[in-house]
Amino acid sequence: MRPDLVYLVQTDTTVGFLSQSARKLAEKKGRSPERPFLKAVPRFEDVATIGRVPSAHRNMVRRSKKTSFILPSGLSFRVVQDPGHRDFIEKCGWCYTTSANLHGEPFDEAIAKELCDVVVESKDGFSDKAPSAIWRLRRLKKERIR
Repeated sequence: MRPDLVYLVQTDTTVGFLSQSARKLAEKKGRSPERPFLKAVPRFEDVATIGRVPSAHRNMVRRSKKTSFILPSGLSFRVVQDPGHRDFIEKCGWCYTTSANLHGEPFDEAIAKELCDVVVESKDGFSDKAPSAIWRLRRLKKERIR
């Protein structure tokens, strides 16, 4: 896996672009490079490399599925549970991830394949499912964003 390439992958929730280069992802999506991307990690233990989860929310984060979290520091992450998608993430260690569409546009498979550097397609193909839930974690409170 090359960290400078953008991969088109069926994630555990929707079809997504994955890369270790936030600059390349922003360029491909046509969005501001200052806007941060979600970081996908294969295990809960890897979250410590991103930031500290407030102790009041650790249990929820550990048990959640198909859920993304925004830490008090502003960094965001999702622990990938789906075995197929997790295997891909483990090969990289971690990846920035975003939906496979142009900024603000619906998913179009032809455009997505044109924008990415590498297509990673399973025998089932691509299916645009519901996106992950998003929670903003504060020290003691949590707020549902999506």
